[in-house]
Amino acid sequence: MLRFWSKRLVALLALAATFSASVATAQQAASPVVVTPTNGLVTIESDLQKADNGTGVVTATGNVRIIYPDQRVVATSRQAQYFSRQGRVVLSGDVDVIQEGGHSIQAERLVYLVERERIVAEPASGQQVVTVYRLNAPVVPMGQAPQPATGPMVPQP
Repeated sequence: MLRFWSKRLVALLALAATFSASVATAQQAASPVVVTPTNGLVTIESDLQKADNGTGVVTATGNVRIIYPDQRVVATSRQAQYFSRQGRVVLSGDVDVIQEGGHSIQAERLVYLVERERIVAEPASGQQVVTVYRLNAPVVPMGQAPQPATGPMVPQP
């Protein structure tokens, strides 16, 4: 069961990496974003991990650290749960997802709906979700005008 959960967390972490690359404002961070998950090895470290075959819930608690080297992503939280029957992954408590290169998202709770490939990041009471994305402007040779964008850069609902 833990191995199955790890495969689903791959999708979560890939989603988080893509999410941080797709969202430009904290207000947009609360809106779901559609992405395509990838596969790879995921390491889950925590003080306690348990699986309940009766309920289909796998829980990691205490100093949770999820490492996804293929996407260069590390996520930390106080708790991570996979609800296999609902197809839902929930990271809660000081959630911090960081991707190499400076992309990150900070929230109190992050919910990933596996079947719909959607994510919702929720802030702590009275706070905001924070998403940081490093923009890399294209290099334009001197004397040439930059090319206009080819279309709107709006995440698909």
